[in-house]
Amino acid sequence: MTPAPEIQANVKLEIVQELSTSDLADLCLATEDAIKRGGGFGWLKTPARSKLEAYWRGFMMVPGRHLLLARLDGLIAGALQLHEAPKNLESQASIGKIQSGFTASWARGHGIGQALVQLAIKHAKFLNLTAIKLDVRETQTSAITIYRALGFHEWGRMPRYAFIDDAWVAGLCFYLDLIDDASLPRN
Repeated sequence: MTPAPEIQANVKLEIVQELSTSDLADLCLATEDAIKRGGGFGWLKTPARSKLEAYWRGFMMVPGRHLLLARLDGLIAGALQLHEAPKNLESQASIGKIQSGFTASWARGHGIGQALVQLAIKHAKFLNLTAIKLDVRETQTSAITIYRALGFHEWGRMPRYAFIDDAWVAGLCFYLDLIDDASLPRN
């Protein structure tokens, strides 16, 4: 487990290798809450619990996928995924991707989102990644504020990023360099 950045005493961060039965239940509850409140997880309607459990079990089996969790007073209150590039994508092998981050509505205001992104950055450096990329709906203003505050650069906007409530929602694309440009290989 990679050490986490310093945050409030009642919030604990971790990178998990496996989920206990109780952790899976907590994670599903937090995921359901985030989906119901439009938390940017991707689902628009809360799937059956069995589908969520299968999703998280499957996620844990994929090599190069890292699940970062935040606990508030011992309960899972947020999660973020850090993906390494698949082995067949050699040209982007050193670039990670942040995906599917959320904080349960009952846990907002404790700095969990920012702490999870900071942990993802720290873990990406530990994995020797050179950059992190991500995309997010432009309606996810809290997440966008966090990414910008942590130095992510916006490089693009996709007008038809997601279709929600019979309307298109634009998405924004961001990246963060993790190493100094001077140390990047040159052709």
